[in-house]
Amino acid sequence: MRTFLTVSVAVLLSASLALAANTVRGEYIEARTADVFTGACFANSEAGAVGELAVLGWKIDKGAWDGVQLDGLTVVGVVKANSTLGDIHSDTYPVKAVLVVDEKASPEQRLALQGFAKRMGGDLLADVVRVEYQPMTFEVEDNNVHSATAMLKAGNLATITTRAISKNDHICSNEEVWYLPLTKVQHAMPAYAVSHKFEGDGLGTKWSSPDKRSAFVANFQYQD
Repeated sequence: MRTFLTVSVAVLLSASLALAANTVRGEYIEARTADVFTGACFANSEAGAVGELAVLGWKIDKGAWDGVQLDGLTVVGVVKANSTLGDIHSDTYPVKAVLVVDEKASPEQRLALQGFAKRMGGDLLADVVRVEYQPMTFEVEDNNVHSATAMLKAGNLATITTRAISKNDHICSNEEVWYLPLTKVQHAMPAYAVSHKFEGDGLGTKWSSPDKRSAFVANFQYQD
């Protein structure tokens, strides 16, 4: 009898852990106010002057967080840092953040999306000063991040549209991926930000930073 009970408890515990496991995959996009694909001369001229503002977005194709299914939902983080994001020679922190959560999510899903974004964003999303709920659009051309063509729209608050970087975008012919994505991804393509703006409240600033080599389009997968 004791052996049966022990096995039963183990089975129930395993089922509970499986239910609560965080396993998600989907697409990611970001844009900053500094070039991420650039040459050293351009990067050095921007460091400390711009690049402290960014929009990050995740669309979950499939998965659950804290046992809550999140298929098809999107969450966006908007950050204002102390200095250029990714610059190892300056202090990025403190960072203030706004979260924009898919309005079609249920109350449980809204909480799970916030938890997911904070885990993925790490310290960048540790100090959230405002949470908004907005309709979301997140599209990647042909469902292929290699196209580097994507569009994110979080209501009337945040927008990113991108296209692939072309040879005409090379100015000094020494361009490279100068900054890595702000969050962990599987595969990322640097992209040209045709539009990148934030028009919401909470960060003490609004911005529009179009026509820069400042974006990434990627896919992600997370499991713990």
